[in-house]
Amino acid sequence: MSVTPLLLLGRGTDPDSERGVECPGELPPASDPRLVERAETAKRALGTDVFVLGHHYQRDEVIAFADVTGDSFRLAQQAAARPEAPYVVFCGVHFMAESADILTGPDQQVVLPDLAAGCSMADMANATQVDECWDALADAGVADVTVPVSYMNSSAAIKAFTGRHDGTICTSSNARRALEWALGGERGGEKVLFLPDQHLGRNTAVLELGMTLADCVVYDPRKPSGGLTREQLHDARMILWKGHCSVHGRFTVDAVADVRRRVPGVRVLAHPECTYDVVTAADEIGSTESIIRIVADAPAGAAFAVGTELNLVQRLAAQHPDKTVVFLDKTVCYCSTMNRIDLPHLVRSLESLAAGTVTNRIVVEPTTAALARKALEQMLALP
Repeated sequence: MSVTPLLLLGRGTDPDSERGVECPGELPPASDPRLVERAETAKRALGTDVFVLGHHYQRDEVIAFADVTGDSFRLAQQAAARPEAPYVVFCGVHFMAESADILTGPDQQVVLPDLAAGCSMADMANATQVDECWDALADAGVADVTVPVSYMNSSAAIKAFTGRHDGTICTSSNARRALEWALGGERGGEKVLFLPDQHLGRNTAVLELGMTLADCVVYDPRKPSGGLTREQLHDARMILWKGHCSVHGRFTVDAVADVRRRVPGVRVLAHPECTYDVVTAADEIGSTESIIRIVADAPAGAAFAVGTELNLVQRLAAQHPDKTVVFLDKTVCYCSTMNRIDLPHLVRSLESLAAGTVTNRIVVEPTTAALARKALEQMLALP
Protein backbone atom coordinates (compact mmCIF):
# COMPACT_ATOMS: atom_id res chain seq x y z
CA MET A 1 0.00 0.00 0.00
CA SER A 2 1.31 3.43 -0.87
CA VAL A 3 1.18 6.02 1.87
CA THR A 4 0.40 9.69 1.39
CA PRO A 5 1.36 11.85 4.37
CA LEU A 6 -1.27 14.23 5.69
CA LEU A 7 -0.12 17.42 7.39
CA LEU A 8 -2.15 18.12 10.52
CA LEU A 9 -1.43 21.53 12.01
CA GLY A 10 -1.91 22.72 15.56
CA ARG A 11 -4.10 25.84 15.38
CA GLY A 12 -4.58 28.68 17.79
CA THR A 13 -0.85 29.36 18.11
CA ASP A 14 1.53 31.93 16.79
CA PRO A 15 1.92 31.29 13.02
CA ASP A 16 5.68 31.38 13.30
CA SER A 17 5.66 28.58 15.85
CA GLU A 18 2.90 26.50 14.27
CA ARG A 19 4.10 22.95 13.86
CA GLY A 20 3.22 20.41 11.22
CA VAL A 21 3.06 16.73 12.12
CA GLU A 22 2.64 13.96 9.61
CA CYS A 23 -0.39 11.71 9.94
CA PRO A 24 -0.01 9.22 7.09
CA GLY A 25 -2.62 7.29 5.20
CA GLU A 26 -5.01 9.12 2.91
CA LEU A 27 -7.64 6.81 1.49
CA PRO A 28 -8.32 7.12 -2.27
CA PRO A 29 -11.69 8.52 -3.37
CA ALA A 30 -14.39 6.19 -4.66
CA SER A 31 -13.88 5.44 -8.35
CA ASP A 32 -17.46 6.24 -9.38
CA PRO A 33 -18.25 9.95 -8.84
CA ARG A 34 -22.00 9.16 -8.93
CA LEU A 35 -21.89 6.99 -5.81
CA VAL A 36 -22.77 9.79 -3.42
CA GLU A 37 -25.80 10.73 -5.50
CA ARG A 38 -26.86 7.07 -5.77
CA ALA A 39 -26.55 6.57 -2.01
CA GLU A 40 -28.58 9.71 -1.33
CA THR A 41 -31.28 8.61 -3.80
CA ALA A 42 -31.58 5.10 -2.35
CA LYS A 43 -31.61 6.27 1.25
CA ARG A 44 -34.24 8.90 0.44
CA ALA A 45 -36.40 6.27 -1.25
CA LEU A 46 -36.17 3.99 1.79
CA GLY A 47 -37.02 6.77 4.22
CA THR A 48 -37.64 5.54 7.76
CA ASP A 49 -37.56 1.91 6.63
CA VAL A 50 -33.76 1.92 6.89
CA PHE A 51 -31.55 2.80 9.85
CA VAL A 52 -27.85 3.16 9.01
CA LEU A 53 -25.30 2.68 11.79
CA GLY A 54 -21.70 3.86 11.41
CA HIS A 55 -18.88 2.76 13.70
CA HIS A 56 -16.34 5.42 14.70
CA TYR A 57 -13.62 3.61 12.73
CA GLN A 58 -15.47 3.83 9.41
CA ARG A 59 -14.39 5.96 6.47
CA ASP A 60 -15.81 9.49 6.25
CA GLU A 61 -17.58 8.59 3.00
CA VAL A 62 -19.60 5.99 4.94
CA ILE A 63 -20.08 8.04 8.12
CA ALA A 64 -21.72 10.73 5.95
CA PHE A 65 -24.74 8.40 5.48
CA ALA A 66 -24.96 7.11 9.06
CA ASP A 67 -28.03 8.01 11.10
CA VAL A 68 -26.06 7.28 14.28
CA THR A 69 -22.34 6.92 14.96
CA GLY A 70 -20.77 5.26 17.97
CA ASP A 71 -18.92 2.26 19.32
CA SER A 72 -20.15 -1.27 18.70
CA PHE A 73 -22.46 -1.70 21.67
CA ARG A 74 -23.98 1.78 21.50
CA LEU A 75 -24.86 1.13 17.87
CA ALA A 76 -26.48 -2.22 18.66
CA GLN A 77 -28.50 -0.52 21.40
CA GLN A 78 -29.56 2.21 18.97
CA ALA A 79 -30.74 -0.42 16.50
CA ALA A 80 -32.81 -2.13 19.20
CA ALA A 81 -34.33 1.24 20.11
CA ARG A 82 -35.65 1.71 16.57
CA PRO A 83 -38.13 -1.18 16.14
CA GLU A 84 -40.03 0.78 13.50
CA ALA A 85 -37.12 0.39 11.06
CA PRO A 86 -37.41 -2.99 9.31
CA TYR A 87 -33.88 -2.71 7.89
CA VAL A 88 -30.72 -2.00 9.86
CA VAL A 89 -27.57 -1.45 7.78
CA PHE A 90 -24.60 -1.90 10.10
CA CYS A 91 -21.45 -0.23 8.80
CA GLY A 92 -19.01 -2.02 11.07
CA VAL A 93 -17.73 -5.59 11.27
CA HIS A 94 -19.36 -8.99 11.58
CA PHE A 95 -19.53 -9.37 15.37
CA MET A 96 -21.21 -5.95 15.61
CA ALA A 97 -23.91 -6.93 13.13
CA GLU A 98 -24.43 -10.17 15.09
CA SER A 99 -24.98 -8.20 18.29
CA ALA A 100 -27.48 -5.98 16.50
CA ASP A 101 -29.37 -9.04 15.25
CA ILE A 102 -29.44 -10.46 18.79
CA LEU A 103 -30.80 -7.25 20.30
CA THR A 104 -33.25 -6.16 17.58
CA GLY A 105 -36.79 -7.39 17.14
CA PRO A 106 -37.95 -10.38 15.05
CA ASP A 107 -39.34 -8.09 12.35
CA GLN A 108 -36.01 -6.33 11.81
CA GLN A 109 -33.33 -7.48 9.40
CA VAL A 110 -29.67 -6.60 9.89
CA VAL A 111 -27.47 -6.09 6.83
CA LEU A 112 -23.67 -6.01 6.71
CA PRO A 113 -22.60 -4.29 3.45
CA ASP A 114 -19.57 -6.59 3.02
CA LEU A 115 -19.55 -10.06 4.59
CA ALA A 116 -15.75 -10.03 4.49
CA ALA A 117 -15.70 -7.27 7.11
CA GLY A 118 -14.61 -9.37 10.05
CA CYS A 119 -12.44 -8.76 13.11
CA SER A 120 -9.05 -10.38 13.57
CA MET A 121 -9.40 -10.24 17.37
CA ALA A 122 -12.81 -11.92 17.35
CA ASP A 123 -11.40 -14.60 15.04
CA MET A 124 -8.70 -15.44 17.61
CA ALA A 125 -11.24 -17.32 19.75
CA ASN A 126 -13.65 -19.88 18.34
CA ALA A 127 -16.26 -21.95 20.15
CA THR A 128 -14.32 -25.23 19.98
CA GLN A 129 -11.19 -23.64 21.42
CA VAL A 130 -13.09 -21.95 24.24
CA ASP A 131 -14.92 -25.17 25.16
CA GLU A 132 -11.53 -26.92 25.31
CA CYS A 133 -10.26 -24.14 27.56
CA TRP A 134 -13.19 -24.61 29.93
CA ASP A 135 -12.46 -28.35 30.00
CA ALA A 136 -8.85 -27.57 30.94
CA LEU A 137 -10.07 -25.36 33.77
CA ALA A 138 -12.37 -28.15 34.94
CA ASP A 139 -9.52 -30.67 34.83
CA ALA A 140 -7.46 -28.28 36.96
CA GLY A 141 -10.33 -27.98 39.44
CA VAL A 142 -10.87 -24.22 38.93
CA ALA A 143 -13.83 -24.02 36.53
CA ASP A 144 -16.34 -23.81 39.38
CA VAL A 145 -14.68 -20.67 40.75
CA THR A 146 -14.06 -19.02 37.37
CA VAL A 147 -16.40 -16.49 35.76
CA PRO A 148 -16.13 -15.81 32.01
CA VAL A 149 -16.04 -12.16 30.99
CA SER A 150 -16.03 -11.66 27.24
CA TYR A 151 -15.23 -8.46 25.42
CA MET A 152 -17.88 -7.08 23.09
CA ASN A 153 -15.38 -7.72 20.28
CA SER A 154 -16.23 -11.42 20.13
CA SER A 155 -18.42 -13.66 18.02
CA ALA A 156 -21.99 -14.56 18.92
CA ALA A 157 -20.76 -18.08 19.71
CA ILE A 158 -18.33 -16.75 22.33
CA LYS A 159 -21.03 -14.52 23.80
CA ALA A 160 -23.25 -17.62 23.98
CA PHE A 161 -20.50 -19.54 25.80
CA THR A 162 -20.33 -16.66 28.26
CA GLY A 163 -24.08 -16.74 28.84
CA ARG A 164 -24.08 -20.52 29.25
CA HIS A 165 -21.58 -20.20 32.09
CA ASP A 166 -23.34 -17.25 33.75
CA GLY A 167 -20.77 -14.65 32.80
CA THR A 168 -21.07 -11.20 31.30
CA ILE A 169 -20.02 -9.18 28.28
CA CYS A 170 -18.06 -5.95 28.70
CA THR A 171 -16.94 -3.00 26.62
CA SER A 172 -13.71 -1.05 26.96
CA SER A 173 -15.59 1.56 28.98
CA ASN A 174 -17.20 -0.79 31.53
CA ALA A 175 -14.56 -3.54 31.81
CA ARG A 176 -13.77 -2.51 35.39
CA ARG A 177 -17.40 -2.82 36.47
CA ALA A 178 -17.64 -6.22 34.77
CA LEU A 179 -14.56 -7.54 36.58
CA GLU A 180 -15.74 -6.16 39.92
CA TRP A 181 -19.07 -7.93 39.41
CA ALA A 182 -17.38 -11.20 38.42
CA LEU A 183 -14.97 -11.21 41.36
CA GLY A 184 -17.27 -10.01 44.12
CA GLY A 185 -20.80 -9.43 45.24
CA GLU A 186 -23.54 -11.59 43.80
CA ARG A 187 -21.38 -13.53 41.33
CA GLY A 188 -18.46 -13.95 43.73
CA GLY A 189 -15.95 -15.76 41.53
CA GLU A 190 -12.32 -16.24 42.51
CA LYS A 191 -11.00 -16.01 38.96
CA VAL A 192 -11.96 -14.53 35.62
CA LEU A 193 -11.51 -16.07 32.18
CA PHE A 194 -11.18 -12.94 30.05
CA LEU A 195 -11.46 -13.26 26.29
CA PRO A 196 -10.55 -12.63 23.58
CA ASP A 197 -8.33 -9.55 24.22
CA GLN A 198 -5.54 -10.16 26.70
CA HIS A 199 -4.49 -6.50 26.79
CA LEU A 200 -7.84 -5.06 27.85
CA GLY A 201 -8.10 -7.73 30.55
CA ARG A 202 -4.59 -7.17 31.88
CA ASN A 203 -4.74 -3.37 31.75
CA THR A 204 -8.07 -3.29 33.58
CA ALA A 205 -7.05 -5.81 36.24
CA VAL A 206 -3.68 -4.23 37.02
CA LEU A 207 -4.25 -0.53 36.45
CA GLU A 208 -7.84 -0.25 37.69
CA LEU A 209 -8.30 -3.09 40.17
CA GLY A 210 -4.83 -3.12 41.71
CA MET A 211 -3.83 -6.64 40.74
CA THR A 212 -0.23 -7.47 39.89
CA LEU A 213 1.11 -8.77 36.61
CA ALA A 214 1.80 -12.03 38.47
CA ASP A 215 -1.96 -12.39 39.04
CA CYS A 216 -2.43 -12.70 35.27
CA VAL A 217 -1.62 -15.71 33.10
CA VAL A 218 -2.14 -16.10 29.36
CA TYR A 219 -4.01 -19.09 27.97
CA ASP A 220 -2.71 -20.01 24.50
CA PRO A 221 -5.34 -22.09 22.63
CA ARG A 222 -2.64 -23.48 20.34
CA LYS A 223 -0.92 -25.27 23.23
CA PRO A 224 -2.07 -28.24 25.33
CA SER A 225 -3.92 -26.95 28.42
CA GLY A 226 -3.22 -23.47 27.11
CA GLY A 227 0.46 -23.85 27.94
CA LEU A 228 -0.38 -23.49 31.65
CA THR A 229 0.20 -25.81 34.60
CA ARG A 230 -2.38 -26.66 37.25
CA GLU A 231 -0.40 -24.56 39.69
CA GLN A 232 -0.47 -21.54 37.39
CA LEU A 233 -4.23 -21.86 36.95
CA HIS A 234 -4.75 -22.23 40.70
CA ASP A 235 -2.57 -19.21 41.52
CA ALA A 236 -3.95 -16.88 38.82
CA ARG A 237 -6.81 -14.43 39.31
CA MET A 238 -7.01 -13.42 35.64
CA ILE A 239 -6.81 -16.10 32.94
CA LEU A 240 -6.30 -14.08 29.78
CA TRP A 241 -7.03 -15.46 26.34
CA LYS A 242 -4.10 -15.05 23.94
CA GLY A 243 -5.80 -12.59 21.62
CA HIS A 244 -5.22 -8.99 20.62
CA CYS A 245 -6.28 -6.20 18.27
CA SER A 246 -4.11 -6.08 15.16
CA VAL A 247 -4.44 -2.28 15.09
CA HIS A 248 -3.87 -1.34 18.72
CA GLY A 249 -1.21 -4.00 19.16
CA ARG A 250 1.02 -2.15 16.68
CA PHE A 251 1.69 0.83 18.92
CA THR A 252 4.99 0.78 20.79
CA VAL A 253 6.74 2.56 23.64
CA ASP A 254 9.24 3.85 21.06
CA ALA A 255 6.35 5.53 19.22
CA VAL A 256 5.28 7.22 22.45
CA ALA A 257 8.80 8.51 23.07
CA ASP A 258 9.13 9.64 19.46
CA VAL A 259 5.90 11.67 19.44
CA ARG A 260 6.89 13.34 22.71
CA ARG A 261 10.08 14.53 20.97
CA ARG A 262 8.24 15.71 17.88
CA VAL A 263 5.24 17.45 19.48
CA PRO A 264 6.02 19.68 22.48
CA GLY A 265 3.44 19.48 25.24
CA VAL A 266 1.64 16.54 23.67
CA ARG A 267 -0.75 14.38 25.72
CA VAL A 268 -0.68 10.75 24.68
CA LEU A 269 -4.09 9.03 24.67
CA ALA A 270 -4.05 5.24 24.43
CA HIS A 271 -6.94 2.84 23.93
CA PRO A 272 -6.95 0.01 26.53
CA GLU A 273 -6.51 -2.55 23.75
CA CYS A 274 -2.91 -1.30 23.51
CA THR A 275 -0.19 -3.27 25.29
CA TYR A 276 0.53 -2.76 28.99
CA ASP A 277 3.86 -1.07 28.19
CA VAL A 278 2.16 1.45 25.92
CA VAL A 279 -0.73 2.36 28.21
CA THR A 280 1.62 2.83 31.16
CA ALA A 281 3.75 5.15 29.01
CA ALA A 282 0.68 7.17 27.93
CA ASP A 283 -0.83 10.12 29.77
CA GLU A 284 -4.38 8.78 29.69
CA ILE A 285 -6.13 5.53 28.83
CA GLY A 286 -9.60 5.71 27.35
CA SER A 287 -12.24 3.91 25.34
CA THR A 288 -13.12 5.28 21.92
CA GLU A 289 -15.94 7.39 23.34
CA SER A 290 -13.66 8.62 26.14
CA ILE A 291 -10.93 9.65 23.69
CA ILE A 292 -13.46 11.62 21.63
CA ARG A 293 -14.69 13.38 24.77
CA ILE A 294 -11.19 14.21 26.05
CA VAL A 295 -10.20 15.85 22.77
CA ALA A 296 -13.51 17.72 22.48
CA ASP A 297 -13.29 19.07 26.03
CA ALA A 298 -9.68 20.25 25.79
CA PRO A 299 -8.93 23.96 25.35
CA ALA A 300 -7.73 25.46 22.08
CA GLY A 301 -4.05 24.88 21.50
CA ALA A 302 -3.98 21.47 23.22
CA ALA A 303 -1.94 18.75 21.52
CA PHE A 304 -2.79 15.05 21.44
CA ALA A 305 -1.20 11.92 20.04
CA VAL A 306 -3.92 9.27 19.82
CA GLY A 307 -3.30 5.54 19.86
CA THR A 308 -6.35 4.15 18.12
CA GLU A 309 -7.67 3.54 14.59
CA LEU A 310 -6.53 6.07 12.00
CA ASN A 311 -9.93 6.97 10.52
CA LEU A 312 -11.05 8.24 13.91
CA VAL A 313 -7.82 10.13 14.56
CA GLN A 314 -8.05 11.91 11.21
CA ARG A 315 -11.71 12.76 11.88
CA LEU A 316 -10.84 14.20 15.30
CA ALA A 317 -8.13 16.33 13.69
CA ALA A 318 -10.59 17.67 11.13
CA GLN A 319 -13.27 18.35 13.75
CA HIS A 320 -10.89 20.24 16.06
CA PRO A 321 -8.72 22.51 13.88
CA ASP A 322 -7.89 24.64 16.92
CA LYS A 323 -5.96 21.71 18.42
CA THR A 324 -3.15 19.45 17.31
CA VAL A 325 -4.37 15.88 16.91
CA VAL A 326 -1.89 13.38 15.49
CA PHE A 327 -1.65 9.64 15.09
CA LEU A 328 0.58 7.96 17.66
CA ASP A 329 2.51 5.99 15.07
CA LYS A 330 4.24 7.19 11.91
CA THR A 331 2.87 4.36 9.79
CA VAL A 332 -0.62 3.58 8.50
CA CYS A 333 -2.81 1.72 10.97
CA TYR A 334 -6.29 1.44 9.50
CA CYS A 335 -8.45 -1.48 10.55
CA SER A 336 -8.24 -3.38 7.27
CA THR A 337 -11.46 -5.32 7.78
CA MET A 338 -13.45 -2.30 8.96
CA ASN A 339 -12.30 -0.50 5.82
CA ARG A 340 -13.94 -3.15 3.65
CA ILE A 341 -17.16 -1.25 4.25
CA ASP A 342 -16.79 1.47 1.64
CA LEU A 343 -19.16 3.60 -0.38
CA PRO A 344 -19.61 1.07 -3.24
CA HIS A 345 -20.67 -1.65 -0.77
CA LEU A 346 -22.99 0.72 1.08
CA VAL A 347 -24.60 1.84 -2.18
CA ARG A 348 -25.17 -1.79 -3.18
CA SER A 349 -26.89 -2.51 0.15
CA LEU A 350 -29.11 0.56 -0.01
CA GLU A 351 -30.05 0.13 -3.66
CA SER A 352 -30.83 -3.57 -3.12
CA LEU A 353 -33.11 -2.73 -0.19
CA ALA A 354 -34.82 -0.01 -2.22
CA ALA A 355 -35.45 -2.60 -4.92
CA GLY A 356 -36.95 -5.02 -2.37
CA THR A 357 -33.98 -7.37 -2.06
CA VAL A 358 -32.13 -7.99 1.22
CA THR A 359 -28.46 -8.82 0.63
CA ASN A 360 -25.88 -9.91 3.19
CA ARG A 361 -28.36 -10.37 6.00
CA ILE A 362 -26.81 -11.39 9.34
CA VAL A 363 -28.84 -13.97 11.27
CA VAL A 364 -27.74 -15.54 14.55
CA GLU A 365 -29.09 -19.05 15.24
CA PRO A 366 -31.85 -18.86 17.90
CA THR A 367 -30.20 -20.96 20.65
CA THR A 368 -26.93 -19.07 20.25
CA ALA A 369 -28.79 -15.78 20.21
CA ALA A 370 -30.70 -16.58 23.43
CA LEU A 371 -27.53 -17.45 25.37
CA ALA A 372 -25.66 -14.47 23.95
CA ARG A 373 -28.56 -12.18 24.87
CA LYS A 374 -28.37 -13.50 28.44
CA ALA A 375 -24.72 -12.40 28.67
CA LEU A 376 -25.47 -9.04 27.04
CA GLU A 377 -28.38 -8.40 29.37
CA GLN A 378 -26.13 -9.17 32.34
CA MET A 379 -23.84 -6.41 31.10
CA LEU A 380 -26.78 -4.01 30.89
CA ALA A 381 -27.65 -4.90 34.48
CA LEU A 382 -24.19 -4.06 35.81
CA PRO A 383 -24.33 -1.33 38.48
